[in-house]
Amino acid sequence: MSQFHRVAARAAIAAIVLYGRATLAEPAADADPSVITEIQVTARRLDAARNGLMPETGTSVYRLGADELKNLPLGEATPLNDVLLRAPGVTQDSFGQLHIRGDHANVQYRINDVVIPESIALFGQALNPRFASEIRLLTGALPAQYGYRTAGVVDIHTKGSEYAEGGAIDLLDGSAAHREASAEVSGHASALSYYATVGYLRNDLGIENPLPTVGARHDHTEQWNGFGYLAYVLANESRVALMGGASDDAFQIPVVPGSVPGFVAPGATAPESAALDQRQHEGNRFAILSYENAPSAPLHYQVALYDRYTDVHYRPDAMGDLAFTGASGEVLRDNTRWGVQADASLKLTSAHTVRVGLTWNEEHANSRVNTTLYPLDAAGNVVYTPVLVVDDSADGARLAGVYAQDEWHPTDALTVNFGARYDRYDGLMREEQLSPRLGLVWEIGPRLSLHAGYADYFTPPPTEKIRVESLSLYTGTTAAPPSTGNTPVHSERSRYWDVGVLGHLSPAVTLGVDGYFRTVRFLGDEGQFGPAVIFAPFNYADGRIWGVELTTGWHVDANSSYLNVAYGSARGRDIVSGQYNFSPDELAAIATRYIPLDHDQTWTVSGGVARAIRGTTISLDGLFGSGLRRGYLNADHLPSYLTLNLAVRRTLDVPGLGPIEASVSMLNLLDRIYELRDGSGVGVGAPQWGARRTIYVGLGRHFGG
Repeated sequence: MSQFHRVAARAAIAAIVLYGRATLAEPAADADPSVITEIQVTARRLDAARNGLMPETGTSVYRLGADELKNLPLGEATPLNDVLLRAPGVTQDSFGQLHIRGDHANVQYRINDVVIPESIALFGQALNPRFASEIRLLTGALPAQYGYRTAGVVDIHTKGSEYAEGGAIDLLDGSAAHREASAEVSGHASALSYYATVGYLRNDLGIENPLPTVGARHDHTEQWNGFGYLAYVLANESRVALMGGASDDAFQIPVVPGSVPGFVAPGATAPESAALDQRQHEGNRFAILSYENAPSAPLHYQVALYDRYTDVHYRPDAMGDLAFTGASGEVLRDNTRWGVQADASLKLTSAHTVRVGLTWNEEHANSRVNTTLYPLDAAGNVVYTPVLVVDDSADGARLAGVYAQDEWHPTDALTVNFGARYDRYDGLMREEQLSPRLGLVWEIGPRLSLHAGYADYFTPPPTEKIRVESLSLYTGTTAAPPSTGNTPVHSERSRYWDVGVLGHLSPAVTLGVDGYFRTVRFLGDEGQFGPAVIFAPFNYADGRIWGVELTTGWHVDANSSYLNVAYGSARGRDIVSGQYNFSPDELAAIATRYIPLDHDQTWTVSGGVARAIRGTTISLDGLFGSGLRRGYLNADHLPSYLTLNLAVRRTLDVPGLGPIEASVSMLNLLDRIYELRDGSGVGVGAPQWGARRTIYVGLGRHFGG
């Protein structure tokens, strides 16, 4: 039996055992059903009240519910970054990255309205959509409760609060030796509800292929992830909840056969690039404990404590990296963050609802780089006697913020949400900002609404990705940086305007148009510098970002379709931090002009359709991009691409097994060859090609509700 099938069998056994325990935990037959019903109603009221803590006034909101998630190419097994690519204004990039409205990263993730601190991980998915009952993406001029990461807020509401009894086992096999198994269980015991899921996958296409071939060499990955949620409704109708998640991912770094090494001692045998063995491991763990008071209380609030640990470990090919790049660096980084978040809402009158809140967190980061390199003689020639340089650093940061805002209804048709937040960041430098926010929604008619907003944003640098470089250690060696400027990374400060119109052409059809414009000081960006696939942040002095989005949707019973079209422009001028990563010529040229950011893509389109025909659901969707930037100063862009994905699902009644959900999915249906990156551009480290046609077959068994 293969390792995958052993894992699948264990997952199946675990799901069955958990489901059996869930069944045994049900109230006794003589328990009063009205008590359980009352608890369920209270839980739903708490969910609704918690949503009321987080208004969306003035923002652009894109929702993906349970049905939409099931209709994705791989259903609930679709990675979270691929899920978000179906939203307007979200651009695909290599290494699983995505960009929302011209930003690099700057995405905030929340689970049940509690912030999840970001991780160092680049390839792996710390959050799995399988545990989501709904995913919302908020963009635009966000209300005052949203701070720090503001390009987009991904708000995930979990399964588990519905008090549904059930479980599931899912298996997925596919191209590139893809093997995946997952198990879920949910249920309740009186006032306690719970949900848990665990998943494992492996394949031979863990990272994008650096070549346009069907398969990549040395690209194996193995990934584990899990999530759990417990909630207990107290006698006074308040609720205590505990949730946590973990991921553990291992990757091989793919190789490019035929590459020529640049640092080989005279008379020595040059290594083969096809034999390089570089690997990267990424881990992430988080836990959240929250308390929410009774929804009927005049002052409704939620207080949450959270803790997160993340680490990454790059293992080079000791002799290979040295021969090809002149340096072989083992990189170890970890980051621990803990903090508190509190949000409260008080309805003063029928026209005014006041909301206040605070966040505080502290983090500590460690970095260790063990680099084997060659020294240079006085004439700049390589001395082929390797030397080990150990570069350790540690830093920390504290971040605190408070906000207050008033949701005012001057008329039945008009909602105005105005307020401000104050944030202070103590890291490599001390920075602070008072940020006003204003949002409004005008219900022009029963089927037409207008939203508009303005927001000042304060975005601290990602401490988990910052390393305090000791440049002097590398002077006079083959690892010397191209320049010597090393100004610390600043917090980004921006002014954001957003306006949009949403129309309901019929009960089944929606149409929306949204435009945004942003001016930025200390525009934040990230780049890959060196063989380790770990991104480093830097700043442009100024930035200008703007765009327009069109979104349409149609939904009737199990049939639906959507189309999103986005046009955008993102430009920056003058690199003012982390300058040592760039050549003097680049720095001088960028200092005098606005250039497109490397992730700037003019046109981005996503769309899809799902139809239910005699018990079979057929879904087809596609992604179009006009191409990310490439070349000197990002002056050119890669060719455009279009990929189509097809999925067919049907529930089969198998004797002895019960209902089995079977699926066949084909990604990149037409086997289009397209390049996401070609290795050129400001801060771009390596070429990556999109995956060729891949085929998956899935089987799932669901129990209970």
